[in-house]
Amino acid sequence: MKAMMRARNRCGFAQVVAILALVNVLLGTIGPMSAGAEAAKPLHIVAFGDSLTSGYGLRSRRQSFPAQLQKALKARGHNVKVTNAGVAGDTTAGGLQRLDWSVPKGTDAVIVELGANDALRGIDPKVTRTNLEKIIATLKKRHIPILLAGMRSPANWGEHYSDNFDAVFPELARANGLIFYPFFLEGVVLNAKLNQKDGMHPTGKGVAEIVKRMLPSVEELIARARSQRASASKS
Repeated sequence: MKAMMRARNRCGFAQVVAILALVNVLLGTIGPMSAGAEAAKPLHIVAFGDSLTSGYGLRSRRQSFPAQLQKALKARGHNVKVTNAGVAGDTTAGGLQRLDWSVPKGTDAVIVELGANDALRGIDPKVTRTNLEKIIATLKKRHIPILLAGMRSPANWGEHYSDNFDAVFPELARANGLIFYPFFLEGVVLNAKLNQKDGMHPTGKGVAEIVKRMLPSVEELIARARSQRASASKS
């Protein structure tokens, strides 16, 4: 009888050891599983701009810059979600006012495309600069990587205005260490085949051309955002 009790005790002890070992294994995998789940989450990019971002005049939202950009990035293997935060007619002042709710918590990166309406209205470039500086400072305080899309002034305001306005974007990008795409409408502006009848807003094909040209800069933004996310998950 005593021999049987000793055998049972040994068996019970062995079971406890096995259970504890299993618990240790499971606890050891919690960290990697969580990190894996975090990595699997789509990277959230907010396209923050005016009518050029929102898709003014296009046949459907699927032709807009954010929608076409998301499709192109996914085709290149990026797990991303690109939100359309474009408002037609918005100036840099309007963008600044709505920044907090247009760029929600959980945003991983932002493409800032504002300034075209400032130039069309002849707003003092100093005002444009100040508004963009505040937008950039707010996003940087939230540790959100930024791609700044440059804009150029129409020639009707004169060379002095154009020089001052056009310089705002590259100077801000350099001063703040931003990823910079020099001119949002590069390859599209003044091309009748890629613009709507108003001559200012791109067609769906025009937007596709913009996306194609901007992809390298956006992929650089994605790399920064992933690095930022990885650093945040470790802290």
